[in-house]
Amino acid sequence: MGVRTISYRIEISTNQHRLRLYNGDRLVKTYPIAVGKMVTATPTGTYTIINKQAHPGGPFGAFWMGLSKPHYGIHGTNNPSSIGKSVSHGCIRMYNKDVLQLSSIVPVGTVVRIHR
Repeated sequence: MGVRTISYRIEISTNQHRLRLYNGDRLVKTYPIAVGKMVTATPTGTYTIINKQAHPGGPFGAFWMGLSKPHYGIHGTNNPSSIGKSVSHGCIRMYNKDVLQLSSIVPVGTVVRIHR
């Protein structure tokens, strides 16, 4: 019998403004997030994290994790009062301390499922 590797995955609920981190079927952590507003809604679907960058500059806060959907990512924010709201241009915003913690756990290639 081979060793089964438990892998991380991210589930995002745009309605609940919550990002949930799982290791296999075990919920590890829940984070509050901001998502896209009505005219620039966060795209639903299943994507992967394709790159990571510390200190990306601009409104992206302390860290950027790019998704396989071009121009979308999970990132920090320079506007922490936006967390919990539908205000972004489609990206998933997190508190800087949260995105730093999450980015230290999940590798490039992590599956991200976004649903309402």
